[in-house]
Amino acid sequence: MSKRYRMTNSPTIKKKQGIAHSIVIEWAVAFLTSLSALALAIILCTSFVGVIMRYFFQTPILGSDEIIQLVSIALVMLAMPGTAQRDGHVRVDVFDKHIGVWGRFIGDLFSRAVGVYLMYLLTWRSWLKLREALEYNDLSNMLRVPFWPFYGLMALGGALFAVVLVLQIVDLIRGGTGAHD
Repeated sequence: MSKRYRMTNSPTIKKKQGIAHSIVIEWAVAFLTSLSALALAIILCTSFVGVIMRYFFQTPILGSDEIIQLVSIALVMLAMPGTAQRDGHVRVDVFDKHIGVWGRFIGDLFSRAVGVYLMYLLTWRSWLKLREALEYNDLSNMLRVPFWPFYGLMALGGALFAVVLVLQIVDLIRGGTGAHD
């Protein structure tokens, strides 16, 4: 008799539940994560082609550093909501044994509340900078790329990150201390 084995640490894959994993949020996170993956591909291709052009043809790509810097904004900001939704951020649980279930519960609520506040500030400031960049037609130095789309991506990523954190807070409160791993 042969047994089938799964390539996972746990015998069954348990899908996360709660409003932080609702269909609308899943689609929004998946869309932004796909855009983030596209940004990573652009950065990798630009770096690869830039190295080839510089060292083999002695003709560097004009503005390649500028491209990489601007696209890095999209890479990071659009990946953050998905990472938060899947609890993929680095977490140090040194004190978990000492603070107990309730301490972790309060710590999780507090850390997410601080994250919501910081993302609110980042989103608001990015929105203001977007409007300012549009008004004054702010452009990058070398390639003359407008800055406002990148401020928009920062605002979009920060806003969805904050929404995910708020929904996680609601899920934590609804699930109580039993919602922890």
